[in-house]
Amino acid sequence: MDNSSLTGLPVPPPQGTSALPPGTYDGSLVLVTGGGTGLGKAIAAEFARLGADLVIASRDQKRLGGAQEELASLGTRVTTAVCDIRDPDRVAGVFDTYGLPDVLVNNAAANFPVPAEDMSPNAWRAVVDITLTGTFLMTREFGRRHLAAGTPGSIINVGASYAWTGGPGYAHSAAAKAGVHNLVATLAVEWGPYGIQVNGLVPGLMPHEDMTADIRGALDRADDPDARQPALRVGAPRELGWAATFLASPYARFISGHTLVVDGANWQRRGLVGPPVVPLRDQLGLGPFTG
Repeated sequence: MDNSSLTGLPVPPPQGTSALPPGTYDGSLVLVTGGGTGLGKAIAAEFARLGADLVIASRDQKRLGGAQEELASLGTRVTTAVCDIRDPDRVAGVFDTYGLPDVLVNNAAANFPVPAEDMSPNAWRAVVDITLTGTFLMTREFGRRHLAAGTPGSIINVGASYAWTGGPGYAHSAAAKAGVHNLVATLAVEWGPYGIQVNGLVPGLMPHEDMTADIRGALDRADDPDARQPALRVGAPRELGWAATFLASPYARFISGHTLVVDGANWQRRGLVGPPVVPLRDQLGLGPFTG
């Protein structure tokens, strides 16, 4: 097939540019969980470029140190919080220590590939507790404090498209992300009367240096990742950051309960004839299930 006439979606503007006015977030505090690496750090960087002060949270202090220096170079105040978001007391402690943020980005999550029949109860609990329960605990603390103070706020929950489609090999994560998606729809209605907007944000394939080994391995095995996207290119992490800064900005105040997918339509892709079915165990290089 001759694809020479295809161009795909245009490449994004360069790093450091923004569609929002400079200073959009001057005087604002933004808390990003999982903000020390990968897409969380990319989201935090775009808020920083627009004037926000940052709190980046993670369970791993080592991840936070390098990110703090990198983000502070953008000219903003950056503080770090070591926090296990599964622990409500630790979550409350972050808000007690660093103050009430204007924007909360729930980016922290856990994930790894495993067939459902091999998944231990502990593995299920670990992923669901971090991805869903942790997101709820952070969101609840943010909401309760803004409700008590009578102040508006914005929440962005980072989700995944397999919340709708299902995620073979990731039953724990897909179920948890489905819950996160439902929280967006539910809490947007509950808290809208009090000035709190709640939205979701779903990334597509956006390669970065902190990708997990399974995603990096799959990407390395692909002969041409760009050609596997309807956009004919993968995404750039800054494109997710731009979407986040818009959703939480004064220019998106009437958008709530919405989940924005930033993946060049890849999650909606369907072939006229599907590829041959390869059982998940074979895809992961596992032998037959023996019980």
